[in-house]
Parts: sequence; structure tokens; C-alpha cells
Amino acid sequence: MIHVLILAGGLGTRLRPLSLSIPKPLVPVVDMSILAHQLRFVDSVSHKDLHINAFYMASLLKAEAQRLNIPNVWVETPKILGTAGPLYRLFKAGIEGDLLVMNSDCYHQMDMHSFVRNAKNSSAPISLLGVDRPEINTLQVKSSLLSGVQGVFGEPSMEKLTFSGIAFYKNSVLNQILEEDFSIVSFWKRFIQEGGEIAVDQTQKNAIWIDMGTPKGFMQANLARLKEMKLNHWIDKKHPLYPKENDFDQSIVHLDTQIAEGAKLKNVVLLKGAQVLEGEYVENQIRGENFFWEV
Repeated sequence: MIHVLILAGGLGTRLRPLSLSIPKPLVPVVDMSILAHQLRFVDSVSHKDLHINAFYMASLLKAEAQRLNIPNVWVETPKILGTAGPLYRLFKAGIEGDLLVMNSDCYHQMDMHSFVRNAKNSSAPISLLGVDRPEINTLQVKSSLLSGVQGVFGEPSMEKLTFSGIAFYKNSVLNQILEEDFSIVSFWKRFIQEGGEIAVDQTQKNAIWIDMGTPKGFMQANLARLKEMKLNHWIDKKHPLYPKENDFDQSIVHLDTQIAEGAKLKNVVLLKGAQVLEGEYVENQIRGENFFWEV
């Protein structure tokens, strides 16, 4: 049995004001929520037990988890537990078995079955899935092992990667996470300094991976999902405009949006409450109720 923990307890500050009314994991990326996409990504992993943590707007996350048949929701109270605390909590609750951890704000097309297989076969008790993004690479890697994190610990290395937010922890190492651990990076630092090894899987470093926790990344994820679906545009089937022909190039239109006659869209995401005026041409923009982002 593999336990899968989706970290969904963050505040979503990078997506405000959108995330003031909805927790980030429930924000839609084309046809489904970010959280639902995470389940889709991990579908290839067999014999798994699903878990999510929740803090901000926990009641909404619990309701969505029930709808998605996620049996285990760990509500954090009275304070948020960071990225290491949720792992400690599962272990202390007696959850035994290997643990696959995923951030709830990345869109990717990675082979999770392959990553889990590699992690199980590795001699290292911890494996991180790395991606190559030169503009943000912070993982220091030597001989396929983590040697440090830029600005936090370790010596600079010639090889750098970005942490995808996807990690695998063998059951044997989970008891080393402490109650006072908040940041998982702090745990990595202590683990390595005490002689432990953390593998960095580079086999999928050039795969599609998008941090969709920012407006720019959110737009990129929507366009990537459109491409994956082989669609030029997407309109919610319950929207009055569906399935009429419209001048909506590479655009996504959700329910409860108002679009006047003659409007044209290009690279646009219209979220609940968005309005487009008569004859208006909108390009490279995300619109919601009383806000918009230029992307």
C-alpha cells in the first residue's frame, strides 16, 4: 500500500483576490479543479490510499474531497503545519507504508508510476522528482543525490534542478521527521547532515511541469490543458453560449460569466463573475469577479 498525500493547506496568497473566495486547490483549470487534476496525475499509481491536508477554507476542501472520493482529509487546527508537519502528523497517527507527497498547485504530464518505481528501487530512502527550469533551479545535485538547496544549506554545485513538489518517502524514514519541523527543506538539511541520502530523479526533467500557483502559471496550465484536450477553446457545457460558434481563440469560458455580442477572446480565461462588453477584444488576460490579471 502506498499512501498519497496531496498538500492542499496553503493560503493561496499568490492567486489573490481569486483565492479570497475559493481555496486554491478548488480553482478550475479548464474542465476540473486543481485538486481533481492531482488525482488524474496519480491515477497510474496502483494500491494507493489518498489523503489531503486542509487549513484555509477547510470546509470547502472537505466537501470537494468527499465528491472526489478522497477518504482521508486532515484538517489542520488551530495553525497551519507547513510542508513537513503534515507528514509528521500522518506518521504519529499510525499511518504506515511508503508515502508519495504532491503539491496541489502543479500541472504536469509526468509518469508517476515510473517515478514511484524508481523511488522504490533506489537505495536512498527519500526521492525527489526534479525538473530543469534554469530560471528557478535551486536544488544542488551531485551524482544524482541532493547536496543542498540554494540559499538554505549545502555547497553550490555545477548541476541544478527545480523541485517539482513531488517526493517519495520510504516508510523507514518517516519516523525521523520531528514535531517541530515546519519546512520540509529543514528536514532535508538535517537528514543529509546526519548522513542520509536523498535521491533526485532526473529522468523526467524536461517533461511538462507548470507551477500554477501564480497568475502566469495558472494561464500556462490552462493553455497546456487545452492542448492536452486537443481543443482550440473550451466553454462550460451549461453556459448559454455552448456550443455556439464564437471567436474565442485559445480561451476558456466558465459558467456564470457574461459575454456580450461581438466580443473576441484570445488567450483568455473567464472565471465566475467575469464580464466582457459588447464588441470588446480581450487578449492575454484572466478575468474574474471584479478583478483581472494581464498575463
